Amino acid sequence: MPELTPGKKWYVKNQLATASPTVLIGKAGITERCLSEIKKQLEKNKMVKAKLLKTALAGNETKALVTDIAQKTESTLVEIRGHTFMLYKPHKK
Repeated sequence: MPELTPGKKWYVKNQLATASPTVLIGKAGITERCLSEIKKQLEKNKMVKAKLLKTALAGNETKALVTDIAQKTESTLVEIRGHTFMLYKPHKK
């Protein structure tokens, strides 16, 4: 996915700033069920806030896992803050 403009990044961050993560990724890690839920929420809302629990890391870095999720869901990574991240995917025209 292409990079977001600074204005669009600000918009997504502003929309999700006070929201709780809607997807929690636990010890099972990144499963097909987890990816399908993220894709479903991206289709509906264009953006999603998710959190990786410490058990999901299994020795990996957060950025590596989140980048993998963004590629598999064909979305753009907006921000990583700790173990919480935001993804954005515009609706198809």
